[in-house]
Amino acid sequence: MKKEVKAAFVATGSYIPEERIKNDAFLNHRFYEKDGSEIGKDNVTIIRKFREITGIDERRYARPDQTASTIGYLAALDALESSGIDKESIDYIIVAHNFGDVQYGSNRVDLVPSLATRIKFLLGIANPDCVAYDIAFGCPGWVEGVIQASFYIRAGEAKRCLVIGTETLSRVVDPHDRDTMLYSDGAGAAIIESTQDREEGVILSHKTQTYAMEYGHLLNMGPSYDPGFGSGRDMFIKMNGRKLYEFALTHVPLVIKAALEAAKVPITDIKKVLIHQANDKMDAAILQRLFKLHNLDNSPEDLMPMTISWLGNSSVATVPTLLDLIQKGKLKGQELKKGDKVILASVGAGMNINAVIYQF
Repeated sequence: MKKEVKAAFVATGSYIPEERIKNDAFLNHRFYEKDGSEIGKDNVTIIRKFREITGIDERRYARPDQTASTIGYLAALDALESSGIDKESIDYIIVAHNFGDVQYGSNRVDLVPSLATRIKFLLGIANPDCVAYDIAFGCPGWVEGVIQASFYIRAGEAKRCLVIGTETLSRVVDPHDRDTMLYSDGAGAAIIESTQDREEGVILSHKTQTYAMEYGHLLNMGPSYDPGFGSGRDMFIKMNGRKLYEFALTHVPLVIKAALEAAKVPITDIKKVLIHQANDKMDAAILQRLFKLHNLDNSPEDLMPMTISWLGNSSVATVPTLLDLIQKGKLKGQELKKGDKVILASVGAGMNINAVIYQF
């Protein structure tokens, strides 16, 4: 009897920019409300409340000479070099991002050619059968890229895929919007390959949903909150934070629960939850709601490792960076052992939600 083809992580990589931007870097900003009026609070209070709500102390910005494709290349190179995998053996390069390459000092999006093509060029991969393409799916883009790679592998269309999440959000933010302090830059990558020889170390299930009708514009692009800032045509990332929080708390636990049921894995078997991080209180609330859906009162300690306090929200890079840090022993007190079952999950613009159940 022929064994089922499954998809497995065989290597990870990441690039964390060196430039650390602490919260006090925003003390001299002039913040405005959505209606263009100045916020009636001093910046010390604004920043303190921001820290209390999000858990963010600092974030990382790419160097002026870097773009999303160049830091994505560095994450991919890290995965290849740390594994010794032949780059010419890659069948697909899938790159998740939202804004393409944005040059320092500009917020103009550059998407031609695709970032995947640029990264393939930078890696020096000559094989024309290595197909390179981009995916724009909001913050869940990298997780969705993993799901797409799994489909290619299980269908026999690929043996090895490189999935990258890369973003320079610092270049598309409105400096007069408090939400500017959320966003950061970074890149993460994973190599996924086919296997028929093991039950462990494979993707067990996944689930994705898109809520476009009612919630599709909770994250969008809009003008600066300062009426006098920019050309009047410049667009910046905007978020309805309160409604996004309510949406995530309601819908993300249900998607994760569906993925767990598809894998026939009880929540009590999960060793880690690697979730997209935009707000630590929101993620903690999502986890508690997930456990309540399973008639459990509390989740175990250290179940959900967090990096948001020092890395901020790097969108598609968050989950792969977190995975790489744990895999390489760079996140204190966190490890993954053979047989451990984990959840990879994300929510973001679209509004899109996805979850993958994986067994190491």
